[in-house]
Amino acid sequence: MRLVRVATCNLNQWSLDFAGNLERICCSIARAREAGARYRLGPELEVSGYGCEDHFLEPDTFVHSWEVIAEIIARGYTDDILVDLGAPVLHRHVAYNCRVLLLNRRILLIRPKLALADDGNYRESRWFTAWPANGRRALEKYPLPDCVRQVAAGAQAETLFGEALLDIGGVVVASETCEELFTPDAPHIRYSLNGCDIIGNGSGSHHNLRKLNQRIDLLRSATAKGGGAYLYANQQGCDGGRLYYDGCALICINGEIVAQASQFSIADEVEVITATIDLDEITAYRIAIASRGVQAASTAPVPRIDAAGRSVSLRHEDIAGRIDGMPTGCAFSPAFIGDASQRAVPASVDPSERSFRLVLSDGEQLQYMPSQPVPVRLLSAEEEIAYGPACWLWDYLRRSGASGFFLPLSGGADSSATATIVASMCRLVAVEAQQRNDHVIREARRILGLGTDAELTENAADAYIPRDAHEFASRILHTAYMRSENSSRATRERAAQLAKEIGAYHLDLPIDAVVAAVLSVFTLVAGERPRFRVQGGSAVENAALQNIQARIRMVLSYLFAQLLPWARGHGQRTLLVLGSANVDEALRGYLTKYDASSADINPIGGISKHDLRRFLLWAVHELGFETLQQVVEAPPTAELEPITGEYVQTDEADMGMTYAELTVYGRLRKIGRCGPVSMYERLSRLWKAHLSPSQVAEKVKFFFRMYSVNRHKMTVLTPSVHCENYSPEDNRFDLRPFLYNIRWPWQFRQIDALTSKVATAASERDALPSERDCHANLAQIAGASP
Repeated sequence: MRLVRVATCNLNQWSLDFAGNLERICCSIARAREAGARYRLGPELEVSGYGCEDHFLEPDTFVHSWEVIAEIIARGYTDDILVDLGAPVLHRHVAYNCRVLLLNRRILLIRPKLALADDGNYRESRWFTAWPANGRRALEKYPLPDCVRQVAAGAQAETLFGEALLDIGGVVVASETCEELFTPDAPHIRYSLNGCDIIGNGSGSHHNLRKLNQRIDLLRSATAKGGGAYLYANQQGCDGGRLYYDGCALICINGEIVAQASQFSIADEVEVITATIDLDEITAYRIAIASRGVQAASTAPVPRIDAAGRSVSLRHEDIAGRIDGMPTGCAFSPAFIGDASQRAVPASVDPSERSFRLVLSDGEQLQYMPSQPVPVRLLSAEEEIAYGPACWLWDYLRRSGASGFFLPLSGGADSSATATIVASMCRLVAVEAQQRNDHVIREARRILGLGTDAELTENAADAYIPRDAHEFASRILHTAYMRSENSSRATRERAAQLAKEIGAYHLDLPIDAVVAAVLSVFTLVAGERPRFRVQGGSAVENAALQNIQARIRMVLSYLFAQLLPWARGHGQRTLLVLGSANVDEALRGYLTKYDASSADINPIGGISKHDLRRFLLWAVHELGFETLQQVVEAPPTAELEPITGEYVQTDEADMGMTYAELTVYGRLRKIGRCGPVSMYERLSRLWKAHLSPSQVAEKVKFFFRMYSVNRHKMTVLTPSVHCENYSPEDNRFDLRPFLYNIRWPWQFRQIDALTSKVATAASERDALPSERDCHANLAQIAGASP
């Protein structure tokens, strides 16, 4: 056997938190080494954090990234372990998203990303340039910055930059980065055919409902067709934006998953998984695939370099510039914090004087068995909703400096779902506290303003440990039922009961006096008093009277979020206001601009109404919140208009469409990339069993009118965790105009023309002889026979 121990990880990095990112990287390397690993893989751009966005346009970001790498070298974290880091790198004044491979205090290779992610939430080409793939650009020299030279073995002054494989004692290792795995002509295909044994993919992949199985299928496919080992690393957590990176680091060998990290977790900011690879098994697997051998024999070679960073497969002229004897000038010389002379590495650690093998020694091999396949853990959509946004909220809360949340709790499905997600977060905290997780306990104490240095023991006078989720919720979740004269007793009772089940600090907050005061100002100035529609008022009056209630709730939410901690004796703290608008209502624009949907953050803004209802039913059984059964069964209503014997306001009646229809419209508009005409063409076929073409046409036209009328609301949509691919979020995911010609004259004329053609074709078909006519003729002939 030839056994190799490898490690990959989930890291909860934070954009531009270079100090914290450094410590998490070092911790992951230390854990990998303690587990006997000789190769450690980390996530994409782990040094700086993936979500720096336009900070990648600042030279400081690249300078600080090199300072972090220098510190990793100086601390000895690359000694006797191959470290694969993700970092931004400037080369000849061009920014690249890179893998930096280090061993024994030397940088062996800087491998730039070949295919950038530029769809959905990704905008990588705004900040980076893709390196030409398939060897279209030779390896080039890269002068290292001063901070690295001062601590590198042998005062290393330069390294290689470009696409290459590492050949370390006959074990071949390659790097991919995130998007490259998803491309049709993925680099790992060439690497595998070039005899690469181990491929590492450092990723920055965000959570999307029902997405994990796609990643797993790609990893299995990458190694099932041609053999080999594939490691996948990912960030985990909120790194400062709308995305939750859902971890799930993986190790796959010959098409089988042998190790899997958690997808959602608050347990630790560092999670390392390891596996033992039998290289002989990879060889045997590949030999048995005859077609692979044919393709491998004719594939173009990929350059290789050795453990000292020297070319082992290229002619001198294939390298753009010599590596030995290169000039030592550097494009920039970032300052290095601390006394570099104290960190200088003696010549005795030069790789030429110390050997390194990826393959374990004979004695070490007796300690390990080759890793075997493990069952893959895939969560249901309901579980993903329970844990993904909850972990995002935890990261946001502990990193924002706030002391909890304030939520307007209406007793409806959306705000109840938000409250339930916070309750799920509290349960995750309680589970970790019960297991004496010091990291989580310290974070909870810091959030509550209880300090972090007190002794974490039960008999300590001021030690607080959040073992009880119900009790912890009473400290951080503040809810309020903001009732008006239009509110019902049923929603009021549901809100209070759910808050009690969760443990939230709950208020009953009347708003009628504030509404009346605002309306009296309008009446005083304008001389008119608006009326609801059921009282004889116009549509504009009716809308204005509803909107003022909604907007007052937003103002009161921020007032109470700012003052409630003070009123409860919790000092000069503040709360984050939570919003509760779902993805379907945002798409339709069924919300008031600057109402209670306007908040600091929104954990359900990327989730459909259909999925939220299923999640609430799941929570009834899994979390024990029985009130949610009543919430799901009740018809959704805004309760902004007076209830009469003849009229009760409901959401679907107000919207002019059902939530089920909205989901279909949303998926076709975004995922199906349908404009009005193509949406009509698809739906006229999809719904033909119960709707005529003209009815479908009217529905499609109405949706696009409402969507375009309300699109301006997306420009101020509360930041929400991304979960759904048909989100209309305007900031980065769904980039469209917010001022439309809402009549859509050209498109709607085309729909009318298609509807007319369908009607004409149907009339012509009706005029043709039918099967019934044929049977009648046959019967008549049979009856006339003698």
